[in-house]
Order: sequence, then C-alpha cells, then structure tokens
Amino acid sequence: MENKKVVVALGRNAFSESFPKQQERVKAAAKAIADLVEEKYEVIITHSNGPQVGMIQTAMTEYSRLDPDRTVAPMSICGAMSQGYIGFDLQNAIRTELLHRGIYKPVSTIITQVRVDPFDRAFNAPSKVIGRLMTKEEAENEKKKGNYVEYEEDQDGYRRIIASPKPIDIYEIDAIKALVDAHQLVIAAGGGGIPVLEQRTGLKGASAVIEKDYTAAKLADMLDASALMILTSNDYLTIDNNGTQEELKNLTAEEAQKLIDEGHFDPVTSLPKIDASLSFVLAGKGRKAIITNLSKAKEGIRGKVGTIIE
Repeated sequence: MENKKVVVALGRNAFSESFPKQQERVKAAAKAIADLVEEKYEVIITHSNGPQVGMIQTAMTEYSRLDPDRTVAPMSICGAMSQGYIGFDLQNAIRTELLHRGIYKPVSTIITQVRVDPFDRAFNAPSKVIGRLMTKEEAENEKKKGNYVEYEEDQDGYRRIIASPKPIDIYEIDAIKALVDAHQLVIAAGGGGIPVLEQRTGLKGASAVIEKDYTAAKLADMLDASALMILTSNDYLTIDNNGTQEELKNLTAEEAQKLIDEGHFDPVTSLPKIDASLSFVLAGKGRKAIITNLSKAKEGIRGKVGTIIE
C-alpha cells in the first residue's frame, strides 16, 4: 500500500499575535490542509509559535510583577500554553473547512514533549530572542537569575535570549501514531515541542525553544512519512547568484548539501528549513521534502511548485 503520510510544518504567516487576525489566518491554513486531505494524504501538522510564546511569556511575567505571590511561568509552561492555544484555533478551523467540503475527519491536538540533550552546545550559545523589551536594571536582574540577555540597539533596550537545542526524541509519538493509524488528523509538537530534560523517571522543562523545522523532520522520520512539507510565505527558497535571486526548484540530496556547505542560506530563516528537509530525506528511502507557499500546498505535493529535495 502506498505511503501517503505527510507532515506539514506551518510557519509564522499562518498565525498572528492578534487573536482576531489569527482566527482569520488559520482559515487559509485550514484550506491548504483540506486540499491535502482531498489528495488522500494522512496529514500530521506541526507549527511555529514564535510570536505567540513570546506574548504568553511577557503576559505571565507582567502578571507576576503585579502579584508578587505569583511566580514567573517557565518557558516550558509558556510553550505548553502556546500549543493549546494555537491547536485550538487550528483544529476548529480545519474541522469547519473539512465539513464544508463534506469530509468528516476528527482533528486532535496533542500536547507534545520533546527530549533535548542537556549538553547540547546551544545551551552555551543561546540564539532565540524572547519576550518584552527590558531596561538595563531589569536586564541585570535577569542575568542574576542565570538568564542570557542582549542589547538591541535599534530599540534601545534589552531582550532575553534562550537556547535552541536539537530534538532527540518525541515522548508522545505512540499516541500520535495511534491517531494517525485511526485516520485522524493530528496537530502535534507545536512550536518545536516542549523541550524537556530526562531525569530518571521524570521530565523537567528546559529553558529553551526548539526550531520547529527540525522537530517537524524528526516527527516525519519517526512516523516514516513519505513527505515533509514546510509551508512559508514564498513559492521557493532562493539563493543569491551574482546579485540576482535564483529560485531553487528540484534538488538532489547531494545538491542541497553542497549549497549548505557553500553557505548560501541565512542561519535564522532558510538554513533550518533546508537542513531539516535534508536530514529527513537522507534518513529513509523514497522520501521527499517540499518547501513552498502556504497557498500552494496542493501544487507543492503534486510536484508542480516549491523547492523539492529527493
């Protein structure tokens, strides 16, 4: 039987920091997902949570300042909140879109924990900016707590920065598999998953945010999906070619690796997408990764548009 499982990673353009705007944007994401369901794919969704987790962390920090009896929420809890909040909007929008098309398919969100290595080098070189703008005094207080901060000259203030370790394992993978095998549509590992450290029989939340593209690739590999689809705001990844932007279309794994080695990709935006895609393709046979526009998911899965790595 043909393997038609696809893991879809939704980027920031599918969401918003504004509650009403997000509910509008997820409708576009729901149409893209419904198109894939109509193509007879079993769809598993993961998503970004960049602005949302920062918004939650800022709100919880302000709450603790107003009420000294309330402790500041750790990043792991903020990540869990973002999974629930975004999952709620997504699963309702997708359910509605499917029903409008005459398709009944249960949609579930799984709060997902992802194991990271406490010795990952990322913990010594944090790179993800999070939360509100701080004064110098507030930044010094954060440093005393053992947190990293950096000065942002363009905003004349300080922001907290946290680590972005690589995912090692997904604890709820068996539950995800069971739902997929039951032909349900699953939203999992939102925001890259809640990063946790294994401590004997317990799991402790890590002060970190995992890059969602790497977790999407890990999830797709563990599910043995045939395709990984990373949906963004552009039709193709591009590289600079003598001053002009060259669209990358069909790439072999060898060609993708060569472009990475030559340093063609921005380390924050495009590199995680192609690096994660390459790792997924190389980890199994008959796999492909597609990086394309959210609005062109159907054309992408058919191989008509997008940066496709096989």
